[in-house]
Amino acid sequence: MDRRTVLVLGGGVGGLVAASLLRRELAPEDRVVLVERSGQHTFWPSLLWLMSGSRKAEQVQRDLQPLARRGIELCRGDIREIDPERRRIVVDGEELVGDALVVSLGAALVPERVPGLPEAGGNFYTVDGAQQVHDQVASIQAGRVAVVVADVPFKCPAAPYEAAMLVERLLRRRRVRDRVEVTIYAAESAPMGVAGPAVSQGVVDFVRQRGIDYRPDRKLARVDVPGKRLYFEGGDDAEFDVLAVVPPHAAPEAVRHSPLAGPGGWIPIDRATCETRFENVFAIGDVTTVPLKLGKPLPKAGVFAQRQAEAVSQTLAARLRGRGREQRYQGHGECFIEMGAGVAGFARGNFYAEPEPQVQMYRAGRHWHAAKVAYERNWWHTWL
Repeated sequence: MDRRTVLVLGGGVGGLVAASLLRRELAPEDRVVLVERSGQHTFWPSLLWLMSGSRKAEQVQRDLQPLARRGIELCRGDIREIDPERRRIVVDGEELVGDALVVSLGAALVPERVPGLPEAGGNFYTVDGAQQVHDQVASIQAGRVAVVVADVPFKCPAAPYEAAMLVERLLRRRRVRDRVEVTIYAAESAPMGVAGPAVSQGVVDFVRQRGIDYRPDRKLARVDVPGKRLYFEGGDDAEFDVLAVVPPHAAPEAVRHSPLAGPGGWIPIDRATCETRFENVFAIGDVTTVPLKLGKPLPKAGVFAQRQAEAVSQTLAARLRGRGREQRYQGHGECFIEMGAGVAGFARGNFYAEPEPQVQMYRAGRHWHAAKVAYERNWWHTWL
């Protein structure tokens, strides 16, 4: 029997799940190669807890090396070139060729697209940035905390609104809330807009009930770091003392410069199979773009990457083994919405429903927070 090789690009949610499931499904002699720049897996949902002080950096990251004991080959390095026609990649000068590719490289953070933003810091979409925001919120005595969504699209649609509520709770615990304003400036017209107006309004209600000011349609133009002032397109500006920011996102450079790239640099895929226009080249998660009937793309979120990885792994295993059934991704997803004080909301639905997604928001409570804690624990137990 021929020995097959599958190259999985990226060790985030989608890549980790895809590589693990492929290793279980393929023949022992087949190769599964996971290519990851950092050599670590970060569980992104826990960054909010790092920012709020309930996790430490070592609790939200783990080394990928244990995967080698499960028969997954690890290749650490930067992907410089992707040739989907030949299913070939170049990693720091080394060429790798596979029988199939699964591209799960996520979305790159590009704060440099906003003048002054890299110097301002406060990027809580990284481990160091989340820790920085925590330290600043933990020391502020009075002033203004600005939670900013610099541009769209961005991954984890609920995250900035959760961040604002967790910051508010931390300030309340420190007994300085009455002296510190918390404001959300978002470059979108509504929170989690693809989920529908009921979910959007629910999130707005959550933040306003906590005295958090919410200002939509504010795309960040530049940051005056010495003057501690934000400038938005259209002429608005605002002062800040602490900045918690979702920076602009872009498709990774290797993707943007490859034949895979579509509008905006993201990879267009078949929404059910996740296959690109190249045979046996699949893309999953944040690096993709999937247009929906209502005119907006499928949100960028880990739950979609995981479900897509499950479908793609089954499909590839069936193709490469010559038996079994291919699987289709059906568009279902869910999201916890952390509010602080051990309380969370939850939304779930079918994002492929037409003419618009059908998503339900459930009553917030402690049980949803407990469910997210259990999900985090189960993630590490299952995948690393």
